[in-house]
Amino acid sequence: MDDLMHNDPARVIEADRAHVWHHMLQHRALETSDPRIIVEGRGMRVWDITGKEHLDAVSGGVWTVNVGYGRERIADAVRDQLVKMCYFAGVQGSVPGARFSEALIEKMPGLSRVYFANSGSEANEKAFKMVRQISHKHHGGRKSKILYRERDYHGTTIACLSAGGQMERNAQYGPFVPEFVMVPHCLEYRAQDGLAGADYGVRAAEAIEEVILREGPDTVGALCLEPITAGGGIIVPPKGYWEKVQEICAKYDILLHIDEVVCGLGRTGTWFGYQQFGVKPDIVTMAKGVASGYAAISCCVTTEAVFEKFKDASDPMAHFRDISTFGGCASGPVAALENLHILEEEDLLANSTRMGAYLQEGLSQLMEKHALIGDVRGMGLFAGAELVADRATREPLAEKQVQAVVADCLRQGVIIGATNRSVPGFNNVLLFAPALIAGRAEIDEILAAVDGALGRVTG
Repeated sequence: MDDLMHNDPARVIEADRAHVWHHMLQHRALETSDPRIIVEGRGMRVWDITGKEHLDAVSGGVWTVNVGYGRERIADAVRDQLVKMCYFAGVQGSVPGARFSEALIEKMPGLSRVYFANSGSEANEKAFKMVRQISHKHHGGRKSKILYRERDYHGTTIACLSAGGQMERNAQYGPFVPEFVMVPHCLEYRAQDGLAGADYGVRAAEAIEEVILREGPDTVGALCLEPITAGGGIIVPPKGYWEKVQEICAKYDILLHIDEVVCGLGRTGTWFGYQQFGVKPDIVTMAKGVASGYAAISCCVTTEAVFEKFKDASDPMAHFRDISTFGGCASGPVAALENLHILEEEDLLANSTRMGAYLQEGLSQLMEKHALIGDVRGMGLFAGAELVADRATREPLAEKQVQAVVADCLRQGVIIGATNRSVPGFNNVLLFAPALIAGRAEIDEILAAVDGALGRVTG
């Protein structure tokens, strides 16, 4: 029966339509159109069940498949490991867990401990729990507040949405967990005070300090930020921002938690996004690119100082009393280790930097051609183009028109992304995150599709 179904696309489509609850999709649309089912991927290209080929400019739709599709060595390593030892709860160790942790920490000077889980949301939950437990154990429960930034995103659970700066993602899911407090965004293109460059960078960081002082420094335990805001519009913090943020955290004894779920493992051209800015975090979370989607894995990585706060044999409640069931699956770390080796052997971080510059240059040239593009920004193979109805006023282009650009590219066989149902009034940024194996030919194909789509949207 399975073989018959595999060879019968119509049956697969109907089974999907009848039984699968898709992510982030209004299913009314599937009453009049077929679900898109992806059946194969090689390199940067995927094929759907109808046989149509697409160039994937968003690494699996959500910025995950960093080393591209069809990597047999990762699949083979996972297969061999699962036959030998597939799973044991994380209270015990594993060979791939130990090996990958060692290899990962070598890329993260100043950090030392890796806690395994299976999704970015879960990794951030672990970090939030660590902060809260440290508050109870070492600060009498006082330093329990966690600050997060407007337009940043940290996951789908209720606690992660409580730390989410995208109001449309949060809508209808409250009430939220208390003592999560928002600080202002740092998008220079839409600067709150009309400043620019380092002046705005320092001012945007000072806005965080103002929130800390308002809440009371002795009540704030951590500041959770993306190194580059991802789904909120590809926001690269201005010069001076991260230096001032680090200074503020040290001044008030606040743990700095960097969410690298999107930027981690080479996306920006360094192993982690925070390394672009000289930041020294206390906690780093990661997922997506850790194993490039070949297995489910996330990590919450801490300094030894954070780890030591949970070591107290005299207190039976002192250790981190947490477990992630599938954090014990051996497929994650073994896939992650092979993924890391590929990134090293093929020098994909350098390629991300090189091809990212080429992508940015191409988008900037399109900006000269198309008045709809108001701003181009990004780092490495992670770029955004903000679309506007009027460059002079910077009025955002309507979300419907932005999605029309995405749909036009899809018809051309190129999959790009865009902010949607995230930031009220500002779902107007095209998103690009091609696999780190991208070459000039693939970037040219992406740019040509966007060029054509923008021309047709403007009529």
